[in-house]
Order: sequence, then C-alpha cells, then structure tokens
Amino acid sequence: MQFWILFLLALAVSSIGFKKFVWFISLGYGFSIAALGVALVVMFWDALTPPTALICALFVAYGLRLGLFLLHRERSSKDYNRVMRTQVNDGSGLSLPVCVLIWATCALLYACEVSPVLFRLAAGGATGPSTVAGALVMVAGIALESVADLQKSAQKRRDPHRFCDKGLFSFVRRPNYLGEVLCWTGVFVSGATALSGLAQWAAALFGYVGIVYVMFGGARRLEIRQNRNYGADPAYQAYVRATPILIPFVPLYSVERFTWLKG
Repeated sequence: MQFWILFLLALAVSSIGFKKFVWFISLGYGFSIAALGVALVVMFWDALTPPTALICALFVAYGLRLGLFLLHRERSSKDYNRVMRTQVNDGSGLSLPVCVLIWATCALLYACEVSPVLFRLAAGGATGPSTVAGALVMVAGIALESVADLQKSAQKRRDPHRFCDKGLFSFVRRPNYLGEVLCWTGVFVSGATALSGLAQWAAALFGYVGIVYVMFGGARRLEIRQNRNYGADPAYQAYVRATPILIPFVPLYSVERFTWLKG
C-alpha cells in the first residue's frame, strides 16, 4: 500500500509535464523525489534511524536542488532554451494516450528509485553497515553532481562556445551524470539487505537499472550534440579520445553507436 501512495504522489507532482512535455523528466523528476522524501518521513516517522533519516533528507535536498537548478537554467539560459527548442522533443507530435503512458512510466520509475528505502522502513527500519555505506555513497554522488553543475555553469559563463573540459570534466565527460549514478547506487545499497520477495526486488531493480539506463541515454544524446557542435575542433577530438564518457578509468569513450540507448 505504501508503495502505491508514493506512486500516486509522484503522479501528482510530475503531472506538470502536461504543461510542458520535458517537465515530466526534469522539473517533475526533481520535485517528485523531494516530495517522496517528505512522504517517507511522514509515513515512517517512528521507524526512522539516523541513517534512514539522513537518506530521506537527502531525497528532499537532492530533489529541490535539481528542480530549482533546472528551473533557474530554463529561465536564465538562452543557449539552453535554444537547444530545448531545436534539439529536444517537445511532445507536440505525441497523442494523449502516449503522453499518459510516459507520465505513468516516469512516476513509476521515481517511486521505484526510492523503494529500497521504503522497503527498509516498512520492515521496521533496522539499519546496519549497508545502510550507512549507502547513505555515504549517496552523499558523495550528490556532492559530485552539484560541483559538476557549478563547474559547468562557470566554464560556460567564461566561454559559452567551448566544450567543458576543466575540473571534474577532465576526469570524465559527464561527471554530473556519474554523480547521479552514484547517488542511486547508494540508495539501492542502503536498502538491498531489507528487500524481500520478487515484487520488492523487481521494484528496486527497475528503479536502479532504469535511472542508470537514463543516464547513459542522456550521455549518448549529449555526445551526439557535442559531436555536431565541436566535432571539427582538434582539441575536442583529443579530449574525447582521452576522457571516458561516464565512468572514470573505464575505457568507454563513446556510446553514440549504441542506438538502443534513449534519453
């Protein structure tokens, strides 16, 4: 029952995507995660321990930071809005049933992403080393993503027509996406030892594998865009040949050919 409450809450928050299609997966994503963090605290107040309380607080902080960051960028960045108008599907060609299916799938994904914490709390909230480790990995992921976003904004202010290759971007080309993957890896680890039964494992794995797939799909989309914008620049070609696209120290330098990745 608690899982479906979270699903309905994610549906309600992410319904802003009917005003602007991309909001299903941008503002709707960030604010849904924040709302689900609040809901977990309300539903399981008596079962919270310091590690699970921290994770719920991180859901709220993560979701609000992401949602407000995206809102600010949408309102203030001309380059971002140009890209959104010309290179991102605005949903105008989709029928209402398809939009409803996308809306429901997104809300289900968001509920499944936080489900490892839900299932731990529903089982009594007992915590152990995996919960603490997961919370710490989550903190590291959110910090990495936040710093990467700040570094990218600073580099774009200095030189809006150059690709980002300084700071964290010198180690991996998508450090903000790597932070996202780390964050949800921490969430999965924090609740994995509390999962029981096929349904709980299916929900937790759908949430984790789903968000990792989305991050790799987003990395492919940005790679295609950057190849189009900077492909003739020898400095960019040297950068992409030497810098992994998403996972540091793993020699995966391109995912453009993986057409099964959507994002």
